[in-house]
Amino acid sequence: MGPPVGPPTDPPAGPPSPQRDRFSVVALASIAVAALLLVAVGVPVAVGQMRSEEAADVERDLSEVVAVEDLSTEHTTGDVTYPHTPPIGGPHHPRWLDCGVYDEPVREENVVHDLEHGTVWITYDPDLSADDVAALAEQLPANGILSPYPDLPAPVVVTVWGRQLRLVGADDPRLGLFVETFGGGETAPEPFASCAGGVPDPQGGEGTGTEGATV
Repeated sequence: MGPPVGPPTDPPAGPPSPQRDRFSVVALASIAVAALLLVAVGVPVAVGQMRSEEAADVERDLSEVVAVEDLSTEHTTGDVTYPHTPPIGGPHHPRWLDCGVYDEPVREENVVHDLEHGTVWITYDPDLSADDVAALAEQLPANGILSPYPDLPAPVVVTVWGRQLRLVGADDPRLGLFVETFGGGETAPEPFASCAGGVPDPQGGEGTGTEGATV
C-alpha cells in the first residue's frame, strides 16, 4: 500500500507582491483625498447654513415689534396719557420737537408729532453708560431724536409711528434692522414732513425760528 492520501495543502504564502502594495497605497491615498474633499466642501456649506440661520433669527426678531394701527392724529395743547411707554403715536401737540440728541427727557406730546412726520425716536435708560449713549447717537438717523427716558421698560427702546421695539442694549443688532425697515417713514401719516425746524426746547417751549409751523 502506498502512503495515505490526505487533503491537499496550500503552498506556504510568499512575500506580498509589489503590485498588491501599490494597489493598497493608491486605495488609501484615494480615501484620504475623498475625505479631504468632503471636509473642504462640507465645512463652507455648514458655515453658510449657520450664517443663514443666524440671519433668519435676526429677521425673526422683528416679530417682537409692537404694532398699533389707526392711531389718532388729533392736535391738542394739553397733556396726554399714552397707553404705551414711550408713546407710539396718538394725539399730540401742534408743534414738533427739533431733530437731534438730547441729554434730558423730552416732552412726549411734542415728540409724538415728530413720529407723525416719520421720525425715529430712540430712548434709553438714564443709567446707560456714556459710551453706550454715544454708540446710540452714532446710529441715530438724520431724521431722528435721541433722549433719556425715566422708568423705561428696557435699556433701549426704538419707536416710530405705530411701531416699537424693546432692545437689550446699545449694541443690539435689531436696532439697525428696525431703522432699516421702518426708518423711512413707512408707517407715518406724514412721512416726508421731517423733524427739522421744530421746537428746540426739550420741554416744548416756544423757541425761535420756524418751529412755530404746525402740520
